[in-house]
Order: sequence, then structure tokens, then C-alpha cells
Amino acid sequence: MNVTHLINIPLLSIGSILLLASCSSQIERDGPPEQTPDTARLDTIQNPTPSFSPPRAVNQKPYTLHGRTYYPLASNDDFVQQGEASWYGRKFHGRPTASGETYDMYAMTAAHKRLPLPSYVSVRNLDNDRRIIVRVNDRGPFHGNRIIDLSYAAAYKLGILQSGTGNVEIRAITPDTPVTPVPQSLPPAPGEHRVVVYVQIGAFRDHRNAQRLQQTLQNQLDWPIRIVNNADSQLHKVQTGPLPRVSIAEQVAAQLTRYGIKDAKVRLSVR
Repeated sequence: MNVTHLINIPLLSIGSILLLASCSSQIERDGPPEQTPDTARLDTIQNPTPSFSPPRAVNQKPYTLHGRTYYPLASNDDFVQQGEASWYGRKFHGRPTASGETYDMYAMTAAHKRLPLPSYVSVRNLDNDRRIIVRVNDRGPFHGNRIIDLSYAAAYKLGILQSGTGNVEIRAITPDTPVTPVPQSLPPAPGEHRVVVYVQIGAFRDHRNAQRLQQTLQNQLDWPIRIVNNADSQLHKVQTGPLPRVSIAEQVAAQLTRYGIKDAKVRLSVR
């Protein structure tokens, strides 16, 4: 699963951006089991039934990794997040997780940097609309801007084993949150859903200002620049894209910030 892609992005003559599309460290390769199980076995794995208990005090303390400090959330009430998911497998199978539980790549679990441990979230694949429930019992992922690391089984259920990553939406499940039953397995739905990733550069009430920014950037960028009209708020949004992945869009937004565009934000839509 350790693959390094060099993706050339012509952005204001910046050059190329190095994207590491891996779901493990570069020292010891991660991946599926050495003997891949029959899919019939994986299909029988069930979503966990949420049960609630106070988070472990030790997992609520701030922690520092790779020079960055993370502050766990006191509560996961109303928590919703969109971004890129990855998965981890045999390298960590049988090892202790941050919560003290043993990692089982055949269990429906996940790692998150800030959610209380343990907790439960529903995960929806924005590319194929598959949905699962996982128990968050570990910390991670600490690679790029990925928001959740799924177990091998969870990644299979969500349909991201082959690609290694996928665009997802995660929603916390709490005792007070009504939970819509999630099917244990959903067939792929190719073509029915497509995630479109853009970087929003600015929003203007005056359409002429939006046009000026569009023309200025279009002369400098090879990315298409579009104006999206929001009738409700009467805003004219200037966006660049579509971009291939959320992680690429986040890097493009960061590069735009260095060139004086401070409000660049990643936007996802499902079509």
C-alpha cells in the first residue's frame, strides 16, 4: 500500500505537489491479510450496535505527535465532518490501540484524531453512498489531511480497499441521536453518485467583482475558474476545479493563501 505519486499541478508556476497516497508508515509495509479472506466471510461481518460509556480519562488529555498537539473533544454531540478516509490492516493487527483495546482488522472499528474514545460514528462513502457504523477506539490517521482511518473490514464494507482512500462523511452517534438503521451491506452504485471537489476562492454580492477575480485568476491558472450563483443569499462564488481529491484541494487552497487569497476553502458536492 506504500505508493508515492508525483502529481504535477500547474498553479501559479508553483511546480508540483508531492502526494503520499499510503495508509501506513514507510518503514514497515501495511496492507491486507497475507491470505486474503473470502469475500463471503467479510460480508458476514456486522455493524456494531452502539453502546455508550464515559470516555477514558487518559484518552481525553492533549497529546503531541510529529510536533503537533491534538486536543480531544470533550463531547461528540452534533459532530459532522467531511474529508478523506484511509484504512490500516495487518501491520497493526493484534497490537494495542490508543483506547487499550486490541486492534482487530476484521472488526468494524476506526481511528480518529480528536473524537472521544470510545465512541461511535456512521460513515458514508460519498462516491457510492455505502454506509457503515464503526466504533472509534484508536488515534489517527496522522498522514496528510485524512480525517479517519478505517479497519480492513470497514474499508471493505465501504468500498475503498482497492483505492486506499475515499471521500466520506462521518457523523457521531450519541445516546440522544436518533439513528436510522444502516444496512449491513450495500451494493456498489457506480454512476449514481459523484463527488465533485472544488476550492472556493471568494464570494461576492456584486457579480462584477466575481467576474474580475475570475478573469484575473484564469489568466494565471490552468485550472478552470467558475462562478456559482447562489440565488438565496445573492452571492456569486468564485471556485476553481474540479480537483481529483480532497487532499489535493487542501494543498491548492494552502498555496492560494500564500498568494494573498486568505479565504480559500475546500467545497464538496455530491451529484
